[in-house]
Amino acid sequence: MGILMKDWNRHNAIADFVRTNRKASKMTQTELSDLTGVGLRFVRDLEQGKPNLMTDKVNQVLLFFGHQLTPTPISDETRRNLGA
Repeated sequence: MGILMKDWNRHNAIADFVRTNRKASKMTQTELSDLTGVGLRFVRDLEQGKPNLMTDKVNQVLLFFGHQLTPTPISDETRRNLGA
């Protein structure tokens, strides 16, 4: 059973970051795809919050904006909500 579109989170931090920075740079998704060397579908999925994207490709796009994926501490409340 695959991931359903309704399970995607368009407003996750990475999706918001990429979408906001791409638009601030006045780029289309196609231009970002060409400049970062990832496929157009990947850029679209990333901005739509697809939950199971390859981290190396996510970093490839983030690197374009001078960022990378990093472990981020979460609050104790968030940890409790996740059942950890």
